[in-house]
Amino acid sequence: MLGKGTAWPSYLVVFVASACTMVIELVAGRMMAPIIGVSLYSWTSIIGVVLAGISLGNYLGGRIADRLPRPQTLGSLLLLSGLSSLGILALIQGSWGRLVDLPIPLLAKITLLTATLFFLPSCLLGTISPLVVKLALKELATTGSTVGKIYAFSTVGSIVGTFATGFLLISWLGTRAVVGWVAVLLVAIGLLYGEFWRRGQAIAAVSLILFLGFGYYLNDKSAFTSPYWKESNYYSIRFYNLSDGDGGDSGSVRAMVLDHLVHSFVSLSDPTRLDYGYERVYADILEYMAQTRPSVDTLFIGGGGYAFPRYMEHLYPTSHLEVIEIDPEVTRAAYEEMGLPQDSRIVTHNMDARLFFTNGDARQERHDLVLGDAFNDLSIPYHLTTLEFNQMLKASRADASNSWG
Repeated sequence: MLGKGTAWPSYLVVFVASACTMVIELVAGRMMAPIIGVSLYSWTSIIGVVLAGISLGNYLGGRIADRLPRPQTLGSLLLLSGLSSLGILALIQGSWGRLVDLPIPLLAKITLLTATLFFLPSCLLGTISPLVVKLALKELATTGSTVGKIYAFSTVGSIVGTFATGFLLISWLGTRAVVGWVAVLLVAIGLLYGEFWRRGQAIAAVSLILFLGFGYYLNDKSAFTSPYWKESNYYSIRFYNLSDGDGGDSGSVRAMVLDHLVHSFVSLSDPTRLDYGYERVYADILEYMAQTRPSVDTLFIGGGGYAFPRYMEHLYPTSHLEVIEIDPEVTRAAYEEMGLPQDSRIVTHNMDARLFFTNGDARQERHDLVLGDAFNDLSIPYHLTTLEFNQMLKASRADASNSWG
């Protein structure tokens, strides 16, 4: 089917293969976040492993293309790419996570975890383009044009896969389902372009794929569904319940976990309960300020489980409360899972805090108190720690000469 009559089949194959490669790379970041977090180390490992896989795949694909330049070879590589993508789900559902406990340096551990899941699919997908080039070339006079177009479509596929995954697919389907559809697409393309029917191999190939795919599906249907409450564009969100420690029933305290860290503990029955030390410090500052003000208008940078905004709303009902929370799904979780009343007076702005102050969304009214509670993994987002940002905070104060906030 490739190299006969029209070059469009060649363009389509490399477009799909490159798109799937980028889908897997972006999904890797979200899959790894609940295990190793989101950091420069984790993304360096993911990008490095995927590039290493593609590089080795390009080399092997070139050698395979010289020895077996047949559509059946291309179809077989696409089928293997699909099965290796399905293998990601099998590994992540299995005992793969035990590698986290290996007594090796952190950077080596992150790289090993990433390579175990994503190196093989990246390598197999890397073999596709060299073989497509070999099958598509017809005469030396048009070699440059043909190769250029193939790699142009490959790059466009990478772009489409990147935008589609980052902007739509993960938040819409979840990482497991996305990987499952990548596997299905690659298998379908492999069966279509492999021309297995020319040698009477269609029934055997389809039977093998159906057996492996459905066998795995029937063994564990949860492999294709997200284990989290929501995989948003920012976090993998989940919850668990625990006893309040004061004789209450188990489950009266709700914990919100974003990626691999607990971000909030909230008592569903007692909005005045504060579990973190810094929250109790905030409460002392608030009590001091309330002695000289009829209300303490407060801006919170970061919402999480809305534990402290809920505390303030209960004890200081006349105060005006605003929260800047970048992830709208975290806000929805606070209402649906963390006990924040639907009729709460808290006003939420779902956006980045720095943009809130720089693009005109900062309100004209000033705040008596600005409280920081935004974290990305183990650290405060760096752009919220700069001198310029702190000057913006000071300008938003009701009394800019006061040092609180």
